Amino acid sequence: MATPRFGIAPMKAAQISKPGGDFEIVEREIPEPGAGQVRIKVQACGVCHSDVFAKEGLWPGIQYPRVPGHEVAGVIDALGTAVTGWRKGQRVGVGWHGGHDNTCVECRRGRFLYCRNPQVAGISYDGGYQQYMVAPVEALAVIPDALNDAEAGPLLCAGVTTFNALRHSGASPDDLVAVQGVGGLGHLGIQFANKFGYKVVAIGHGAENAALAKKLGASVYIDGQSNSTAEQLQKLGGAQAILATAPDSKAMSRLIDGLAPTGRLIVVGISSDPIEVTPLQLITEERGIHGSAVGTPTDSEDTMNFAALTGVRPMIETYPLEKAAEGYARMMSGKAQFRVVLTM
Repeated sequence: MATPRFGIAPMKAAQISKPGGDFEIVEREIPEPGAGQVRIKVQACGVCHSDVFAKEGLWPGIQYPRVPGHEVAGVIDALGTAVTGWRKGQRVGVGWHGGHDNTCVECRRGRFLYCRNPQVAGISYDGGYQQYMVAPVEALAVIPDALNDAEAGPLLCAGVTTFNALRHSGASPDDLVAVQGVGGLGHLGIQFANKFGYKVVAIGHGAENAALAKKLGASVYIDGQSNSTAEQLQKLGGAQAILATAPDSKAMSRLIDGLAPTGRLIVVGISSDPIEVTPLQLITEERGIHGSAVGTPTDSEDTMNFAALTGVRPMIETYPLEKAAEGYARMMSGKAQFRVVLTM
């Protein structure tokens, strides 16, 4: 995708050389951008659970060695040929949506998120676990000055995922909206839901998350370990939307009866188990179950601009690039509070 610029001082990168391999801190030549591409001097890159696709070789056709990372915040360092509308020194980010082909039927309809030949930063090409990276202009999102690089990174994946799901949920200000999970996705979902003007119910795992959930903007906290979560939601009037962020299909299934008439369960937490629901649960009050993907770069810009305006920020733990393996392990442990970010 990019050609090395020989003779220039090398850069550092954290790469995976084979499926399931360890992170290796290596020196590489700084790449040159090709036509329609820019080179980004990476300032920070979030460590996302979806990086497991690159780490473990779970993505079909992925090639190695590969540098993961799709929560990239940095500065344009060089422009390839035929690049217009972007300039050197401009702050930009790259999220999960790392490019599209502009030729498939979905792109021709302007539905770039559903491109039949999508590119994913850190999977289709080397991502942000390195000091410089090359990306197509279709992947770029402008970062507002009010956000620092470490804050911007997670907003390009976890942030846009929860922001988009909530703004397309059909809920209106003052509606009851529940967020299941107070973690990497959920802690942002609670904040966005609060700033959207919803009455926010946080559903966590254990009583110890109650204080944090309310600090983030929830007015009510429900311990999801209880079997009466749906009943408690109905006592509050029923949820117009429930944002399911925790990857637990059984827990999601228990929430469906907590929906108000025409309410939606919006699924963003990935689990391999099926969600169980009877037709009667959906039919009698016209409820729905809806999946929501991440977003395009323009969606990421909307997310970051809204966060800058309202004060929504990810809670992060930072690690230097040289400790990428440690940061990844921290993320995978589930103990991070709540997003891990590599800084350059």
